[in-house]
Amino acid sequence: MNNTTYSIKKDEIQRKWYIIDATGKPLGRVASEAAKLLRGKHKPTYTPNMDVGDHVIILNCSKAVFTGHKLDQKIYRHHSGYIGGMKEVTARNMMDKNPEKAMMLAVKGMLPHNSLGSQMLKKLRVYANDTHENMAQKPEKWEM
Repeated sequence: MNNTTYSIKKDEIQRKWYIIDATGKPLGRVASEAAKLLRGKHKPTYTPNMDVGDHVIILNCSKAVFTGHKLDQKIYRHHSGYIGGMKEVTARNMMDKNPEKAMMLAVKGMLPHNSLGSQMLKKLRVYANDTHENMAQKPEKWEM
């Protein structure tokens, strides 16, 4: 009896393309589903120390919703590095001006915070409406 655990090799990884439609769905639910696909946790060959995930396209992220009072209470913060350089943007303003960034930040927070997570994030494409330029890859629709 063989007691070794199988680990996938880099040349054995097969990547697919998936489309997630965010219309009317909570932003965090869409982001967690996208993070799962990017990491490859839906595959039987999932390996935590390798990037075995698929490519993900998120459409209509401007139509994603926030539950509760998050639209007015959630604040996105970043710092320029200079004294007094704290910038704050509410979720309502972020969704009005740059909904792609709100979705990208949500997915980024659910991926590993290291070079592997950066590598996974490169396979994510986010669009505010329902048009995208990846039709040549023949993406499949992912149902949530």
